[in-house]
Amino acid sequence: MTAEEKTSIARFLDLAEDFLTSGYRRDRKEYSFSDDEEPPAEPGIPLAYMVEEPSNSEEAADSQESSDSDNPLETLYAKINMCKNCGLAASRTRAVPGEGVSNPLVMVIGEGPGADEDAAGRPFVGRAGQLLDRMLASIKLSRETNCYIANMVKCRPPENRDPAPEEIAACYPFLEQQIQMLLPKVIVCAGRIAAQNLLKTSQGINALRGRFYEVKLENGSVIPVLPIFHPSAILRDPNNNRRPAWEDLQLLRAKLDEM
Repeated sequence: MTAEEKTSIARFLDLAEDFLTSGYRRDRKEYSFSDDEEPPAEPGIPLAYMVEEPSNSEEAADSQESSDSDNPLETLYAKINMCKNCGLAASRTRAVPGEGVSNPLVMVIGEGPGADEDAAGRPFVGRAGQLLDRMLASIKLSRETNCYIANMVKCRPPENRDPAPEEIAACYPFLEQQIQMLLPKVIVCAGRIAAQNLLKTSQGINALRGRFYEVKLENGSVIPVLPIFHPSAILRDPNNNRRPAWEDLQLLRAKLDEM
């Protein structure tokens, strides 16, 4: 205990005594205390271990770092957020790695983030994303419970243009790693660009939709793939695209029930 702390305690006790006896404060001589000496280190404890405990914030940061390093998806997200493998990194606000559960029934793959996604760092959150959520909900699917949503490229192409082949090539290894980590039961390709690049075909979405294809992973797993209209295409032309979109959703639901 320090000399100042001892003096404060002594003065308080004197004041309490005066109040309980006469009710008047008496004059007293000044106290003269000295600081206590630091206790010696306990024997048997190496000095190297006599360090301050980390603060709560430091513990939380260390715990978070350890947790992230133990989670392959979080490690992949960190790589995506730092990626500068193509020119899209220069114009992005945020990279958009993906979102959803880690053991999904369905993985939805779109073409690339738009303005809303670029601002939020989340996939499919604009008008097309809201429609996608309603489409999934109509067959008992959701990014919160049993789906994962991602894109071919993780950064927004300027003016929402189609991703260039070199941009897709730069980003494709990230998508492959996501598929191998998540191992979804079914992959849904939302739109022409996602379907053509995943299935390695030049056919248009009208020719591709309406039936299942397959992709084979490096570990030998085979995953069914269903191309569908991109939600933005349905918003642009609901009269022609709404019915085929509903048919594809029913096809997806039947596949999941069968599996």
